[in-house]
Amino acid sequence: MKKITIKQLAAELGVSISTVSKSLHNSPEISQETREKVQAFAKLYNYRPNNIALSLKNKKTKTIGVIIPEVVHHFFAMVVRGVEQVAMERGYNVLISLSNESFEKEVINMETFADSLIGGFILSLSKETLKKQDYHHINQTIEQGMPVVLFDRTVPEINCDKVIVNDEQGAQLATQHLLDQNRKNILLITTEDYISVGRLRTQGYVKALQQAGISLDNGLIIKTEDTQRSDIILPILEDELRTTLKAYPQIDAIFAVNEIYAAAAMRVIREFNLRVPDDISLICFTDGVISKYATPPLTTVNQHGTQIGIEAANLLIDRIEGENSEVKPLTKVVACEIVKRHST
Repeated sequence: MKKITIKQLAAELGVSISTVSKSLHNSPEISQETREKVQAFAKLYNYRPNNIALSLKNKKTKTIGVIIPEVVHHFFAMVVRGVEQVAMERGYNVLISLSNESFEKEVINMETFADSLIGGFILSLSKETLKKQDYHHINQTIEQGMPVVLFDRTVPEINCDKVIVNDEQGAQLATQHLLDQNRKNILLITTEDYISVGRLRTQGYVKALQQAGISLDNGLIIKTEDTQRSDIILPILEDELRTTLKAYPQIDAIFAVNEIYAAAAMRVIREFNLRVPDDISLICFTDGVISKYATPPLTTVNQHGTQIGIEAANLLIDRIEGENSEVKPLTKVVACEIVKRHST
């Protein structure tokens, strides 16, 4: 069937183009009877309004862009779920892309989305962007009047709305949980300090040890250095784990900053013919599918990713619609909680 235009649709129905447009967007200015009639005809002819043309005319768009660092993390999937939920409720479309932890890809994605007349961005910074400390592409976007909301990985150099997890609190709770199980030699698997999430979680780990009167041993902290995706760096991480377990046979617990690292730890623990939790307790951030279906199921720090997505989407759409245009950038903090399972 040939694609019908809004002009042809209006002529077929004997109404104005404005009436068709308003009916398709459920405007209360148009009677319910007319709206239903227009929407039925539009469905019959498989008509879809051109959002870009509409946004040019109205100088605003009903589409938001989400850029996440990688897709293997259950946490990012849950954030996207929260964003989609709010977008649907508030009449917005969502475009999603991956930076794959690449600065260049992050820049290209933002430019591509901006060219598509996106209304605003929700993103978590790539590891490479954080390492370079180059945020020009985001700051330029904000200066041009397009709202941005950062989540999870954020930096003070970008003046925009942010939604973050209380990472330090979550790590402190996780470490304290292991200490409560009478574990004294706790290995931390984290990221390099240029990633704020890793730095804060390391601080929480250190604080819990200090409060328990346990001296910090830097040999019991593995910091993954690579800016690549998690699945690429896992073999390197496993080698580091083997070396550390040989050097510190007294290790009786492992705290990983995400469930991908925890899965790598479980593999290496089994190689050493050790058992979880009898010989080594294991806890991690991200209450995802890996954690729930691992053997044994993993105790986790739940970051409430869906809630983060909901908060981020509401902040962004409020900015797009000018509801809080005069309000200074907001930072919303989502609390963590421990989900206890058999690995501890």
